Amino acid sequence: MQRKVASKASPKVPPAEFESGTQMLIEERRQHILALAQQQGRVLVEELSESLGISRITIRKDLDYLQRKGVLQRTHGGALLPQSGTLFDPSLKEKEGRHLQEKQRIAIAAVNLIQEGQCVLLDSGTTTTAIAKTLKKFSHLTIITNAINIAAELSGTDFEVLLTGGSLRKNSFSLVGPLAEEMLHDMHADILFLGVDGFDLEVGLTTPNVMESRVNRAMVKAAKTIVAVCDSTKFNRRSLSKIVDATSIHHVITDNNLSKETADALHNLNIKLTLV
Repeated sequence: MQRKVASKASPKVPPAEFESGTQMLIEERRQHILALAQQQGRVLVEELSESLGISRITIRKDLDYLQRKGVLQRTHGGALLPQSGTLFDPSLKEKEGRHLQEKQRIAIAAVNLIQEGQCVLLDSGTTTTAIAKTLKKFSHLTIITNAINIAAELSGTDFEVLLTGGSLRKNSFSLVGPLAEEMLHDMHADILFLGVDGFDLEVGLTTPNVMESRVNRAMVKAAKTIVAVCDSTKFNRRSLSKIVDATSIHHVITDNNLSKETADALHNLNIKLTLV
């Protein structure tokens, strides 16, 4: 009598794990998770694990990574979009990883507006920091900024770098207050690159910090050409303190995810628009 020899069953690999886990790159998966969070307001570890065919441990690592980048806020069992509102004022470090590719494309387009020998005014922020890094192809520029990290970034160049002075906002590495405003009143720049937290066509350009808005307003008065540089998520959004009306801006550089409705509205205000 023959006895059947039981073969050792090999563990089954869920088809979804094979398809998603091997074919979807790590960065693609994280961008997918972030997109879901932006659509739904939250994501759950269990649901992501099932839909992507990825272990919960891996999903938790992805969520931890996105939290370190400042784009998600971890909760028990998942993650939420960071708290928002007119008072929400994330640090420069929290902003660094957000929309990085868009900021780099915006920076390249911004630098194409600059000519050798000009005086360039740079607001504080991550997008303007990206512009500062791209400026290094020039030889002779004068840079005025209220951002100490931008001044440090350009310290190894032959540029004339002028810091406004003022009180340090540690959250944004920017200098604000009467000293900064007074210095800017005596300056004349060829072009200003202004980063904003909110760009609402009715309300205008806004920022969560009142002192920062006053310095930004002084920058606008000091420059011949005003260029707003911000990713498309900043539009139709309002923060606490108004900087200037939308009509004070000559040119907007943003990414190509901007809605057609907003793009048409900018054109109707005679604001030049560059989509990257």
